[in-house]
Amino acid sequence: MAANASTQPRVLFQTSEKVEEETSQRKLGKLTVKYNRKDLQRRLDIEEWIDGQLHLLYDCEEEEIPELEIDIDDLIELPGEEQRAKLQELLQECSKPKEDFINGLLYRIKGVRKMSASQRK
Repeated sequence: MAANASTQPRVLFQTSEKVEEETSQRKLGKLTVKYNRKDLQRRLDIEEWIDGQLHLLYDCEEEEIPELEIDIDDLIELPGEEQRAKLQELLQECSKPKEDFINGLLYRIKGVRKMSASQRK
């Protein structure tokens, strides 16, 4: 009887687990297209540059840097002189010259596209 059962056609039902897995795979494929890898890498490079420069500006370890949030998207939304003013405001506690940092950051964010809130998560 076992040999007989293996030669007969079988019907397989797809479980909801497989459906969810396929759906998430399709979404993952869509995300790959939605996020431009070059843009994400450029942002990461800018953020790493900011981090390194803040260490130099404040001449201290990461734990000792004052609580600063330099939001690239917020800066992108502002006109040129307001970007500069915002950065000067954020860095007001820094006693070292900040102009090179500000100029460098403003140069690096030129051409960076704003990310939507859903892309930042």
